[in-house]
Amino acid sequence: TFDIDGIDAAHKLALLASLAFGTKLDFDNVYVEGIRGISPVDMAFAEELGYRIKLLGMAQYHNDSISQWVYPAMVRKSHPIARVDGVFNAVVTAGDSIGVSVMEGLGAGGGPTASAVIADIIDIASGRMYPVFGLPVDRLYPIKTQSIENYEGTYYLRLKVVDTPGVVAAISAILRDEKISIESIIQRSRTHNGLVNLVITTHQAKEHAIQVAMAKIRQFDWVKDKPHLLRIAAF
Repeated sequence: TFDIDGIDAAHKLALLASLAFGTKLDFDNVYVEGIRGISPVDMAFAEELGYRIKLLGMAQYHNDSISQWVYPAMVRKSHPIARVDGVFNAVVTAGDSIGVSVMEGLGAGGGPTASAVIADIIDIASGRMYPVFGLPVDRLYPIKTQSIENYEGTYYLRLKVVDTPGVVAAISAILRDEKISIESIIQRSRTHNGLVNLVITTHQAKEHAIQVAMAKIRQFDWVKDKPHLLRIAAF
């Protein structure tokens, strides 16, 4: 459950954010969205569009606040993150002077866990004890956390709808009203029950606008399943 619902990634992100920014550990304000809703259909569409779906933990410093968000996202197949599989984890850092660095290694299993524990025991036995976060805990400072509603990016939407005239026009009208521009639309042939998967990718849009549009679309009788939403990673 911790893996599938993103809790494990959120724990790691909260720790890394404190290490990176010198801020107080703030797990309670990490936005968490797991992979429970991802289906093989979404994975196939992602592959067709040139992406792979990965669970990301993103932390960024914005002047007087930080964002700490965990969510599944579509990542370009050409990016190193798209090739991280199995028990491997990757950490990507970006700095003004050093640019982007990517570190990858085993993130689970008896060997990696035992190695980390033994390393800590040896440090303690040798007297090599340093502040875990690089600073004494009382010097870590509290900071405001950005809401996921402040996110802005491109999106993948998948709707299972009745194949009837006017469906695409109605969805397009809702997106237009929320100032969301469509980049592409994919519609597959209807299934035996008369339903089709309708996939839409958007240009840059605001999270709040996307959520409002999705809520409106869900109200239509011809929408026969919960709409699926994925953010498309910008890196």
